Amino acid sequence: MVDLDAVDATSTFERIYRAFIAARAALGVALVGTLGVAGVFGLRPAQPVALLSVGYAALAISMWLLPRFRRTGTAQSLARLRSPQWIATIGADLVSFTSLHVLAPASSFNYVALLALPVLMAGVLTPRLPALATAAAATLALLAAAWLDWLTGDDLTLLMTQAGLAGSGFFVIALIAGELARRLAREELSARGSLALARQQAQLNRLVIEEMQDGVLVVDRDGQVRAANPAARRLLAPEGLARAAPFDLRDMPAWHELVKAVERAFHDASWPEAGRDVVLAFEGAPPRTLRARMRFTWRRDSPAREEFCVLFIEDLRSVQARSRQEQLAAMGRVSAGVAHEIRNPLAAISQANALLSEDATDPGQRQLMKMVADNVERLKRIVDDVMEVAPGQVQDLVPIDATAHVGALCSEWARANRVALGERSVLKADLPAEALGVVFDPEHLRRVLVNLLDNAHRHASGAPGSVWLRVAAQGDEAVLLSVCSDGAPIPDDVEPHLFEPFFSTRSRGTGLGLYICRELCARYGASIDYRLRPADERLRNEFFVEMRRAQLGTIESRLHLGPWA
Repeated sequence: MVDLDAVDATSTFERIYRAFIAARAALGVALVGTLGVAGVFGLRPAQPVALLSVGYAALAISMWLLPRFRRTGTAQSLARLRSPQWIATIGADLVSFTSLHVLAPASSFNYVALLALPVLMAGVLTPRLPALATAAAATLALLAAAWLDWLTGDDLTLLMTQAGLAGSGFFVIALIAGELARRLAREELSARGSLALARQQAQLNRLVIEEMQDGVLVVDRDGQVRAANPAARRLLAPEGLARAAPFDLRDMPAWHELVKAVERAFHDASWPEAGRDVVLAFEGAPPRTLRARMRFTWRRDSPAREEFCVLFIEDLRSVQARSRQEQLAAMGRVSAGVAHEIRNPLAAISQANALLSEDATDPGQRQLMKMVADNVERLKRIVDDVMEVAPGQVQDLVPIDATAHVGALCSEWARANRVALGERSVLKADLPAEALGVVFDPEHLRRVLVNLLDNAHRHASGAPGSVWLRVAAQGDEAVLLSVCSDGAPIPDDVEPHLFEPFFSTRSRGTGLGLYICRELCARYGASIDYRLRPADERLRNEFFVEMRRAQLGTIESRLHLGPWA
């Protein structure tokens, strides 16, 4: 019997129930057709047999044709022997086929085999006890028919033996059919569970792939992209996103080198573990170099023909930046340790120089001691900068209002650098009207912003609006702080080293400013980077900080924003 508590009733049970209803209709047609064929050959059936056959066919065909009757069968209703559904199907079959067996003469058709249909239907669609009850009813009906035949003079022993054997077969059919039905139900339940797990795993895989920073493409031998995550679509387009899969890699001339690499990989059936670099030459946009890694679905030693591959693509700049970041992290730990060890000798040098300066009267000696003191102070600043970014635990922070703090810092920076405010000011600030909460320490945000404004002001032309600052929300997850200037574009050979420690294009610079900015941003889950804006824009150099947005816990008192309010 099909266990509907474990298996979906709307699928398994109804499908099997409708199959039995259709089989009963076909059997009814066969009964009427048999009577017709027999009449053609001169075998006229008894009138009660003909009427009963026609009546059964009408009942079975009407239940098959009319949806209202076809959908009324349920496991609960068929499990009860007194329910209308059981009486109209299994009960009607038992009565009809037993009556045909009794009414038909011995020399006519044998209707005993037809009783296997209600027994089989009960074994499959009802629990074991009703199924055995149905087999017992069919067996008792045969025994009763054998007793009636004995009254007419037939051999009782032969009749009872035949009825008993047929009844035993009915019990076997009921038991085997029920066991097979239960086994199929368990298998279907297991299959449904596996399917649910597979779907869940597919959804998880899809979610993971969609959120991956690396681009993922599924490509076939003909260059057709069957699947592509957003990261891959972003890398394949000069700006924005490429169209969603499926698409052909040959459709875009800029992807020509990538197509050649894929064709070569399928031909050689191999790909370097470290990947290959592929250049995408977009029209009207700078070329983009991608690091491509390919993985095949079959093993290399498999004789099967490779049809699909998974292509992982990543911007080469990101690969190099990640490698530099790992090196810088190791360097930072070493530098912090060295800086800590330098502090004590440096303090001793400073103290000794101060003691010597008290007794020095010669101007030459005083000049030398002043040089020592100046360089000691410079070394102290370097040590302090290195120790500032040493790994440490970030305390729980209350979100700050980025709009208010950035506005106040702009006013403070303008006063400190004697930058006039107003329409003709070098600095133009674009701040939102609403408060934007971010996760950052106010003092560290000041240090990052002052460093970016100093660099922009130093390299800008000094014309009105040559330094432009903007704060804007990026959806519900991030806030973007951008500082642009109209200075000369940063050379290509300098750009990769902007955030490296001790790298500076100024002879008097320590090269720690942008490195410290990046380390401070990393503490709060923020990121800082540089990009060159399009050639048709006036302010091409842009440094931007992407900070995590957070809900402000209370309505903070707005800081004095001065002209930026």
